[in-house]
Amino acid sequence: MSIRVLLADDQPLVRAGLRVLIADRPGMEVAGEAGTGAEAVRLTQDTRPDVVIMDIRMPGMDGIEATRHITAGSPASRVVVLTTFDDDEYVYAALRSGASGFLVKDMALDDILTAIEVVADGGGLLAPGVTRRLIAQFAARPGTGRAQPAIEGITDREREVLTLIGRGMTNSEIAAGLHISMATAKAHVAHLLAKLGARDRVQLVITAYETGLVTPSR
Repeated sequence: MSIRVLLADDQPLVRAGLRVLIADRPGMEVAGEAGTGAEAVRLTQDTRPDVVIMDIRMPGMDGIEATRHITAGSPASRVVVLTTFDDDEYVYAALRSGASGFLVKDMALDDILTAIEVVADGGGLLAPGVTRRLIAQFAARPGTGRAQPAIEGITDREREVLTLIGRGMTNSEIAAGLHISMATAKAHVAHLLAKLGARDRVQLVITAYETGLVTPSR
């Protein structure tokens, strides 16, 4: 069954490029296109895509507000925001709105397609290198990144795993760092997702910062 993707961007050329890219990928198809945030919300409700590629800067309702509406009203459709470095200040807000990750507009084409597949499969995607800096920077805003009361219901080992997730480590890196098997690392991540009610790994990263397990870099 094909992964159905909705494209939301106010620039027709960007949508056209993504449309061609997705059409050439076996097992993937474009479910629709939107030029505004409000249109993206409406089309998501109508077409129920697996993944919505969401630009941040759009006329009227921006991508952050549209993401908030989609994740609340159409939770089966997962959102990946599309950004440039000029949009850095918006990325943390987009992730807090329920996005499952974000793409940078100058990413390699294969990386964009892989990101869509990862998110459609239920994962969260944080662009390597860029994301660690962005999350750290914006988690440091007032009200976030401060030490909070201990997280209830997780074990000491799960707390260690959550800290490493917050630092941007993959399951294989977590396994190596804690001297555990890959299967055990995956099990800890799955337990954290369930216990903390997180949609995906991106939400675990945010939790690690907001509870003070990871100190934002300066």
